[in-house]
Amino acid sequence: MERFPLVQVVKRMVCLANSRKLAGRCVAGRLLEEGQPTGWVRPVSSREHEEVSEYERQYKDGSDPKLLDVIDVPLLEPRPKNYQTENWLLDPGYYWVKCGHVSWADLDHLTDPVADLWTNGMSTYHGRNDQIDVVRANQLDHSLRFVKLPALQLSVFVPGAAFGNPKRRVQARFIHNRREYRLWVTPLCQESCPLLYFSSISQVGGIGR
Repeated sequence: MERFPLVQVVKRMVCLANSRKLAGRCVAGRLLEEGQPTGWVRPVSSREHEEVSEYERQYKDGSDPKLLDVIDVPLLEPRPKNYQTENWLLDPGYYWVKCGHVSWADLDHLTDPVADLWTNGMSTYHGRNDQIDVVRANQLDHSLRFVKLPALQLSVFVPGAAFGNPKRRVQARFIHNRREYRLWVTPLCQESCPLLYFSSISQVGGIGR
């Protein structure tokens, strides 16, 4: 059967994640249509692990997308992968275009409706509702959420101290939709994802970020 060439589409998003993934990054954001948030998009590459390289995500001036940038992203086709329904194959032949920037005051407008982040009930030793098995995860229709929190507690401790592992980790503790979550997070001084200033972006899959 003849395969028709892919036709490029351009989707506008507010960048809410730009985190390290292997040798590249994982970038995602809320879709905007006529200025209104309508969903999510996560541009992915055609490589095995779908990480986005520096070349693939850069602006024409060579700079990297920043959190809260409004970006026009050239895409080729949807590439959903189990619960990661937001995935779209990026077009590596074109630059991303920065169209603007939203302020912290605009974040309320971008939040998702209040609901559980995922299927709750599974926890690691130090966490709470921070784990989900693959079967349940694949029944979800989303992997990204942007929520507003009334309060957030960050703790730094050494969970593996009893086993001789001196590595410190950062954990976020918060209540959302009347449920407690304790999730491992990347220190804000090292990464630009997740947003954790009375808001949080969480990705489903094992111990989530």
